[in-house]
Amino acid sequence: MANIAIQGDGVAAYCSAYLLKQAGNHVSLRQTNRSRVPAIMLSDAALELIREVFGRPDLLRRAHRIRKRVVAWGRNAVPTVLEHSAAVVAEQTLLETLMDGEDFDVERHERDAAWRILASRPVPKPAVVHRFGSRFASAVEVKVRDGFDFGSCWIESLENGWLFLIPHSSESAWLLSIGQPAESLLDSSRMIAREITGVPGGQSSPFPSAPSIIAPLAGQGMDGSGWLACGTAAMGFDPICGDGTAHAIREGILAAAVVGAAAKGEKPGQLVAHYSSRLIAGFSRHLKLCGNFYSCGHGGPWWDGELNKITEGIEWCSEQIPSAPGFQYQLRGFELEARA
Repeated sequence: MANIAIQGDGVAAYCSAYLLKQAGNHVSLRQTNRSRVPAIMLSDAALELIREVFGRPDLLRRAHRIRKRVVAWGRNAVPTVLEHSAAVVAEQTLLETLMDGEDFDVERHERDAAWRILASRPVPKPAVVHRFGSRFASAVEVKVRDGFDFGSCWIESLENGWLFLIPHSSESAWLLSIGQPAESLLDSSRMIAREITGVPGGQSSPFPSAPSIIAPLAGQGMDGSGWLACGTAAMGFDPICGDGTAHAIREGILAAAVVGAAAKGEKPGQLVAHYSSRLIAGFSRHLKLCGNFYSCGHGGPWWDGELNKITEGIEWCSEQIPSAPGFQYQLRGFELEARA
């Protein structure tokens, strides 16, 4: 089997590493020790997918559960309570759970790797980042009022951004602010501000929250080896859709499937083209979902400016995807097969 070098220590890297190791490949995993997200909300579909990848049906059974979401989205919107079903876990806890009992070489197989899977940056030149929006986010742990429902999450749009309040246990919660610092947005909040009684610590340094993607997403070296970007190295997602982790899982699966198909004799150039098109198509769907949310979030300069950038991103994606009908390959389980 082949030597595979994986760069990164997020869910995409771990999914691809696990699947490739299970297939008998020699896998080298170089971790980058990046900062962790304090709370990830996994939909039931994402949770079942990652359980299937690792063959662990009881994975995260004890994670904190969210049963409903309270939404005030739109100018002067009346809060609406909706049913929801998801698990919340700290990213560090998730990754430690996934890698429990697993062991990967750090550098042994990097030098003569047939494929490199890059789940963290840097990526090879001439790949560049395309970002569709200027919004930043920050996170802060908050104290909530007596009687707060720790089984609910809260979302509120405001004139210059939006807030997302998410409990990560039965005792504490995190507040994500997008567009402006939390203090500024809470001053104009009519719903979430009533749930919060204090901000005991400082908020995180602002980080980009607008959708982003690199191009190209994959390539081949002069020596015939190939590389594939996935996870945070490939794309960044707006937290409004809550699908970033699910995308990362699917990207890790597809990256491993591409490597497996190449080992069975499929043409690397066609596999790389398929991989890139699939990721761009997923990114385009994400942008369209963002557009739906931002078109009705509030209106005004901030919202209109971000919506214009989202529209630019959708147009960019349509220019990247070849006009040829359909995709050449399809996933069956965790393997990639040529379409008949």
